[in-house]
Amino acid sequence: MSNDNQRLLNPNPNPERLLAIPVKKSDPVELYRPLRNLVARKYSESDAQKVESVLETLNKCRSDMVERGGLSLPMQRDCLIHYFKCLCMVDPLFTAISSDSDSDPIVFVWYDAFNSEHENGVSSQRNSIQLEKASVLFNLGAVCSQIGASCDLTTPLGRHLAIDAFNAAAIFFYKLWKVFAKDVSATLDLTLLFAETLYRLSGAQALEIRLQQQLDHNNNDTAASSALQQHRIAKVKFFKVEAHRRRSSILPKSQLPKTISLFRSCPLDHDAVSVTEKLVRGICCWMSLVRSCPLDLDAELVKKIWKLKHKSIPKQERIPYLDLLLSEYSSFKIIDDGKLVANPWDMPPPYPTNLEILSSSSLSIMLPIPLKKSEPLDLYESLRSYVALKYSESEAERVEGLFKMVDKLRSEMQRDDLSLPVRRDCLIQYLKCVCMIEPLFPMTTSPNPPIFVWYNAFNPQQDSSQHNIHFEKASVLFNLGALSTHITLSCDLSTVQGYRLAMDALYDASYWFFILWKRVAEKASATIDLSVNCVQMLREMIAAQIADLTWNCPHSHSDGSSLAGYLVTLRCRKAYDLSTLGPLAENFVQSSIPQFLESKMKTRHVQTDPSDVTEQFLSGYCEAQSLLQEACQTPSLDLLSEVGPVMIKDGNLVINLRGIGGDELPETTVT
Repeated sequence: MSNDNQRLLNPNPNPERLLAIPVKKSDPVELYRPLRNLVARKYSESDAQKVESVLETLNKCRSDMVERGGLSLPMQRDCLIHYFKCLCMVDPLFTAISSDSDSDPIVFVWYDAFNSEHENGVSSQRNSIQLEKASVLFNLGAVCSQIGASCDLTTPLGRHLAIDAFNAAAIFFYKLWKVFAKDVSATLDLTLLFAETLYRLSGAQALEIRLQQQLDHNNNDTAASSALQQHRIAKVKFFKVEAHRRRSSILPKSQLPKTISLFRSCPLDHDAVSVTEKLVRGICCWMSLVRSCPLDLDAELVKKIWKLKHKSIPKQERIPYLDLLLSEYSSFKIIDDGKLVANPWDMPPPYPTNLEILSSSSLSIMLPIPLKKSEPLDLYESLRSYVALKYSESEAERVEGLFKMVDKLRSEMQRDDLSLPVRRDCLIQYLKCVCMIEPLFPMTTSPNPPIFVWYNAFNPQQDSSQHNIHFEKASVLFNLGALSTHITLSCDLSTVQGYRLAMDALYDASYWFFILWKRVAEKASATIDLSVNCVQMLREMIAAQIADLTWNCPHSHSDGSSLAGYLVTLRCRKAYDLSTLGPLAENFVQSSIPQFLESKMKTRHVQTDPSDVTEQFLSGYCEAQSLLQEACQTPSLDLLSEVGPVMIKDGNLVINLRGIGGDELPETTVT
């Protein structure tokens, strides 16, 4: 990490007033060889070859975590998150290795974070992946608390980082308390009571920074002042009692955390809000947009159909095949013949992707949604001139690189010659940038405000022109959903991976249209394809296709079910009614959507191959994603990651979007 980054994280004049939790230490252990031997013996050598990349990355992550010195705090966080995902993927192997007499045991040794010299300060367990997971979650919380305690609370970005860091720490400790600590018999720092205390402490520090920030913005905010005082009193009482209760059994007196010494942030000139602060707020807008919408939007429908066929409910969550197979920004990949690849945790994107899985043939059983077209726009000049006028020329110079990047992404996302997966990645990255610049809108004082022009996807003769960032956001969301239906169309449903990719692409389409429907459509009064009714109709149509493909899922040889057919027909009927009645009817006169919906009243059948060991690994990957999702969705904290698309480098914001359009984009900075 650069010296400027170190200054960003370590300028706090009173670091002792914020509590940073120390990390647990561990002894080295070899994981690759015993686990690979187990897979080869229990399954087959070909299965071992399919998962050996995951095992290699697992081993490297643990080695770097334990033995590699000098890692910055953000790099430690990246390594731990990557390692936890790998751990969850190999979880089933530890059940097998415990009952396999031919396997050498794997012994995990972990030391108490606060007092390893205590008589109960070390835990050594054979084949205990639960101890390993619990210790990694503890260290994730500890590292996040150290990031929070190192932030400069006199700057807007520093406060954002600190709040995000302590909130992330609280979530990691909460997961430890509620999920893992109860199943682990280890050192005292992993007990239920201690995990609960660390969870409450981390949340308390995040809340205190937020309350103090409110007071800095408004010294007359009596509600915030009262809340802060009550919070401090409650915090002192709770932690003073906790420290006293645990002093004899956990920590020597000299090592008790000074939880009752509270910080006070320095006064700030909040009238001079910088462009950087606005961009940070924009990143938070992106996370707020996607965080509020569940990934498994049609889960209940799928469960109903699955139960009809299998008399049970599927246990595992949706596996994101679209990202695992096609996205250049997913470090975990599925490649040829179902082989799993886990790229190193410290390797930045883009990651190698096999696009040959997509077929050039079209399927008559699927109907792609057309993409919206837009007029070219010099977004760079509009944004730069506005910042120069409202702030200063020097501020404009600091952010002009970012604006060039936004302008390039907008141009790239409309290129029809890009492959579908690359274009999807480009749309997602541009959507993030749109959220990033959203706080700059509306540009009421600009001499050259950007005017977005988009055409109706179903009736290109109609268009809408607006200076409305929500209109731009809605159009990009529409195209993300539409593009996923094109990916579905290119999938070979006679293969296992083709079927799974088609299903996940439909889920992805449903997800983006759901965000458009619930969060953005009403703010973007435009052509009718962006109306609430139209988006709802498209979601019903996609849900019908999801239901149809779910009934015809792998491992099924059923003759069909009248109830399952009814569920598919019901969704089609809802979509058909929306498309042929009311305001949408005129727009869909020339469209094939109504005819397509009429034809989707019957089901099909698919023959597939049985699953193998990779299925267990993918199930573990989903478990890790689910556990980490909430704690890892910390927008400001992700700015510190050295492998992310948006990061802090040399004290500036850097946009790293390599792979878009096949060229490496130049580094650009924002101070």
